[in-house]
Amino acid sequence: MHLLSIKLTNFKNYAQQSLKLSPRLNCFVGRNGMGKTNLLDAIYFLCLTRSHRNVPDKSLIRQGEAFFRLEGVFEQSGVPTRVVAKLVASQRKEVECNGVACTRLTDYVGQFPAVMIAPDDIALVQEGSEERRRFLDATLSQIYPDYLQNLLVYNNLIRQRNALLKMFAEQRRFDAALLEAIDRQLPAPARLIWEKRQIFVGAFSPVFQEIYTLIAGSAEHVEVAFESDNSAADFAAALVANTDKDRALERTSAGPQRDDLALSLDGQPVKRFASQGQLKSFLLAMRLAQYEVLRREKGGAPLLLLDDIFDKLDEQRVRQLIALLFARDFGQIFITDTQRSRIEAVISSFPEAYAVFEVERGEIV
Repeated sequence: MHLLSIKLTNFKNYAQQSLKLSPRLNCFVGRNGMGKTNLLDAIYFLCLTRSHRNVPDKSLIRQGEAFFRLEGVFEQSGVPTRVVAKLVASQRKEVECNGVACTRLTDYVGQFPAVMIAPDDIALVQEGSEERRRFLDATLSQIYPDYLQNLLVYNNLIRQRNALLKMFAEQRRFDAALLEAIDRQLPAPARLIWEKRQIFVGAFSPVFQEIYTLIAGSAEHVEVAFESDNSAADFAAALVANTDKDRALERTSAGPQRDDLALSLDGQPVKRFASQGQLKSFLLAMRLAQYEVLRREKGGAPLLLLDDIFDKLDEQRVRQLIALLFARDFGQIFITDTQRSRIEAVISSFPEAYAVFEVERGEIV
């Protein structure tokens, strides 16, 4: 699967831009703030219907405009698919495939899988559990359509439950029947979410360990383990048992919204004991393992988007990463960098045709 072309209209700093792409390697070069990352984010949005930066859709509309529109032509097994994603301010976003509207985005996500590696990804290994749950959700949503549907249902129910708990506290009253009506609906989607997360981490961990060794070139023992306070079997009981606690906290204290990934290096927490180099290797290995698991599950290579990674990595890790990318069939790759000479030196050994584009103030020149 690869992206043949893309057209941006009023997306971030792009007024209008059309681009034909190489099926294997595309490099975007330009100074910081010119729009390189925005271009990758447009590709990511076409694949997952959201920004990689996890910002509201309305913030993607170019300043002073009332809408944005993205159009891309994907090719899978020789068959082209024209995808249009658009958003008008104050309305719901829309996605069309070959002119037919997608009534449920949960059925669309995963058709064109993608993985993006960006500088702010360091939060994945250094920050709180929310970043790692987002990593799980972004991966599993592309593999299992029912996962994304159940996640949306579960998150909506949790928002309702937390709002109810807050209302009880503000009004100094408690209605057990109202809470129970929500609690009855939570275990079913929670069970599927837990089960898919556990299965994924079991498959992900050995792939991650292999790739980390290739990138870091060391025998350090690294591990990614699934952490959860409750199992699917006892979630309903936990909701009842935690009622008084939840009323005091004004939020739900048990459930998949508290799941995490335990990241360790030689038995110690990564974010506390790893060096900067080890953190970077850990992050790259997590993203490339995410890519590999997606490829195995989807039966084809996802798009790989690499944003400004050469500025963030030392020369040794760049060489190891590029060797890894070129040695394996990584499908279509998109890379951004600030220096044309550096990126051309890095990709000079690439055995196939590639394209290099100059980005200047929201335009490809």
